[in-house]
Amino acid sequence: MTPIAFLAKSRQLVRPQKFRSISTFVNLRQEAEMEEPPAQAPPLPPNPASGSPRYNENWRSPTYASAAGDGALIPVGLGLLQHTHAARVQMLSESLDAQSLMNQFADWMTSQRWEDMKQLFEFWIKSLDKNGKPNKPDVNLYNHYLRANLMIGASAGELLDLVSQMDDYGILPNTASYNLVLKAMQKAGETVAAEKLIERMLQTGKEYKESLPDDESYDLVIGMLLSRNKIDSALKYIDLTLKSGYMLSVKAFVTCVQICVNDGRLDTLVSIIQRCKKMDQNKSLCPPWGVCNYIADVAMQSSNGELTYYALEFMAKWIARGETARPPVLLSVDEGLVVSALATAGRTYNSLLLDGAWALLKRSLRQKKVPYPESYLGKIYAHANQGNLQKAFSTLHEFETVHGNSKQADRDLFSPFQSLNPLVKACSKNGFATLDTVYYQLENLSQADPPFKSVAALNCVILGCANIWDVDRAYQTFNAIDATFGLIPNVHSYNALICAFGKLSKTDEAVKVFEHFVGLGMKPNVTTYSLLIDAHLVKRDPKAALSVIDEMILSGYEPSKEILKKVRRRCIREMDYESDDKVESLARQFKIRMGTEIRRDLLFNLQYTTDYAK
Repeated sequence: MTPIAFLAKSRQLVRPQKFRSISTFVNLRQEAEMEEPPAQAPPLPPNPASGSPRYNENWRSPTYASAAGDGALIPVGLGLLQHTHAARVQMLSESLDAQSLMNQFADWMTSQRWEDMKQLFEFWIKSLDKNGKPNKPDVNLYNHYLRANLMIGASAGELLDLVSQMDDYGILPNTASYNLVLKAMQKAGETVAAEKLIERMLQTGKEYKESLPDDESYDLVIGMLLSRNKIDSALKYIDLTLKSGYMLSVKAFVTCVQICVNDGRLDTLVSIIQRCKKMDQNKSLCPPWGVCNYIADVAMQSSNGELTYYALEFMAKWIARGETARPPVLLSVDEGLVVSALATAGRTYNSLLLDGAWALLKRSLRQKKVPYPESYLGKIYAHANQGNLQKAFSTLHEFETVHGNSKQADRDLFSPFQSLNPLVKACSKNGFATLDTVYYQLENLSQADPPFKSVAALNCVILGCANIWDVDRAYQTFNAIDATFGLIPNVHSYNALICAFGKLSKTDEAVKVFEHFVGLGMKPNVTTYSLLIDAHLVKRDPKAALSVIDEMILSGYEPSKEILKKVRRRCIREMDYESDDKVESLARQFKIRMGTEIRRDLLFNLQYTTDYAK
C-alpha cells in the first residue's frame, strides 16, 4: 500500500456523528504517547540521632495509618486517608514550617479555633520538616499549644503535665508558660498549688531568668489569695511585686485596700500606699470615689492621720480628673468630712493633714461659696492643738471677716468658753509667757497696715489669764480693749472677767462686773448666769446661787441639768435641805432627771481614820 493511501486512511475524516467507521487494516492505529513518570519513593524513617520523642512510635503500623486523626508519619493523599477534617488538618501540618505555623495560630486565635490549634500542633509535632527531620517547636509555639488546651478547659494538672513534656523537646518553660497554668489554677481556686508554683518560678528564675514571675504572675496569685481572704500571704506577694518594680493592678489594689480597712490593718495599708507612691508605675493607683470616703471614715474613727491624708489625696485626684474630663464631672467632698479631718489633724498633730484637708475644701467649693463656721473652727482647733498660735489667730481673723456679721455672731460663735476654747487653752498652756507673747503680737497687728483688731482674740487672752488664776492680767487686758485697741467689750469679754474673779473666790467683784454690763444695757447669756452661780457656790452660798437661777429663768433661760446638780451637791454638803427641795422642784418643773450621786456621796462621806497607820 502506498504511503499516500496510508496517510489518507490514518487521517480523521469528518463524518456525521450517527455513523461509525471500521478500520479495514489488520494493525491497530498507533500514536505517540508520553512516558509515565516513575513513582515517588517512600520517605526514610526519622533519624534516631535527632532525639525525636515520636521515634519510638510504630510509624510503620498499618493500624496506625488507618487512624486519620492520630498523626502517623505516613504520606497523605495516597487514598489511604479519607478527606475528613482531621485529615485536612494533618495535610496542613505537613506543609507548614515553624513560622508558618505561628502565623496560622495567630489567624485561628482571632476566631477562637482552639480545638483546631491543639490538633494542628499535635499533627505538626509528629511530622517531618523539609530536611526530613522531626519538627521541633520553640517555647512560643508550645505556649500557643498550652493556651489552646487552657481555653478548651484543661485542668491545671493537665497543663502541668504538658509543661513537664517540654523537656522532651529540649525547651524550657518561660514565664508565659507558667502564667497559663496559674490561670487554670485561678479558675479552679487552687491557691495552695498557685503559691507552690510561683515559689518554683522564683527558684528556677535564679538560673533561668526567663521563668521569673512577672506582674501578671503576681497579680493572678494575689487575686486568688485576696479572694480567699488570705491577707498575710497576699501582702507577701504584693511586697514582692513592689520590690520587683512591677505595676500593681487596680483590681488587686482596690481589693487589698478594702480588706485592710475591713480587718483594721490600717498601718499595713499606709505602708503599701507609701510604697506605691514612690514608684512611677504605681503612683497613679486610686480607689473608687466611694471607697475613698469609706477609707477616710474608718481612718478618722481610728485617729489615723496618715491614712486620712491619703484618702483625701485620692479624692483630690478624682476631683482633678473630673475637671479635665470632657464633659467635665465636678466632684465635691462633703464639708462635714473635711471638718472631721481637721479634728483628726488636731488630735494627731498632723500639719500635713490639716493643710491637705483645707486645700481640698477650697477646691471643692470652687470659690462659689465660703466655708461654714464649723470648718474655720476646726482649722483653729487644729492649729491651736499643734501650738501654731500665729496661724490660729490668722484663721480667726479670716473667720471674723467672713462670718463676723452673721446672725450667730451675737451668740456663741466667737465665745472663748465654747467655740474658741481650744485657742484659749493653747494661749494659757505655758502660763503668762505665752499670754504676754500673744497680747504683744495682737498689739503690733493693731498698728499694721491694714490693722487687725479683734475682740474675740482679746477675749481668749482674758480667759487664758483666768485659767492661770491671774486676775490682774485679765483685768488689764480687759481695760486694753477700749484704751489700747479702741474696741468695745462684748458679753464674752465680761464673762471672761467674771470667770477670773470667780475662780479666786472674789464673788463680790464678779457680781459688780455683772451689774456693770447689765447697766450698760447688755443682755447676759447662759454662760453669764452659769459663771455667777459658780462664783456663789465657791463661797458656799447655795441660796445666792438659787437666786441667780431665778433671775436666769426670768430672763428667758432654762437651767441645765449640770447647773442644778452642782447646786444640789452644794446644798447637801452644806446641809441646806430647804434649798435642796427647791432644786428638786426646779428639776420637776423643767422635767430634768437628776439621778443619784452614790459614788460622789461615798467619797464625801468617807470616814478618815488613823487606825490603818498602826
